[in-house]
Amino acid sequence: MIEAGSKAPPFKLESDGGETVNLSSFAGSWLVVYFYPKDDTPGCTVEAQAFTEAMGKLKKANAQVVGISKDSVKSHCSFRDKYALKFPLLSDPDLIAHNAFGAYGEKTSYGKTSMGTIRSTFIIDPKGKIAKVFPSVKVDGHAEAVLAALKVLQAATE
Repeated sequence: MIEAGSKAPPFKLESDGGETVNLSSFAGSWLVVYFYPKDDTPGCTVEAQAFTEAMGKLKKANAQVVGISKDSVKSHCSFRDKYALKFPLLSDPDLIAHNAFGAYGEKTSYGKTSMGTIRSTFIIDPKGKIAKVFPSVKVDGHAEAVLAALKVLQAATE
């Protein structure tokens, strides 16, 4: 998994909004990039709803959010509409961004080992560097933890 202090890997992915989004689309602002396993599943829904609820505070902090999974744009659109999500969902079916960030690999769930998306979050600073990494995220309270970390990081750069 990529580490804090590293340059953020570039990405170019299709969004639920119908456009191609890349890292440079967010230059000059803080960016929260979170990887999640699958649209419209219990944990992923809770996480997406929590980030949607935090959007007002995140915007005040000059931060944007994108969620990335290997699901299709069509799936993302259904997920976004069903839960009124307020940030872009990016489709990475070829796992290019997943692999670049280290968000795909071997994981253990209920005692079974498999390959899959590692639920993880990265805060990228306005200059394109990884400022904070949240590996192996637990969903409950995560959006609040990201917001708290963002405030600490921003205070340190002022």
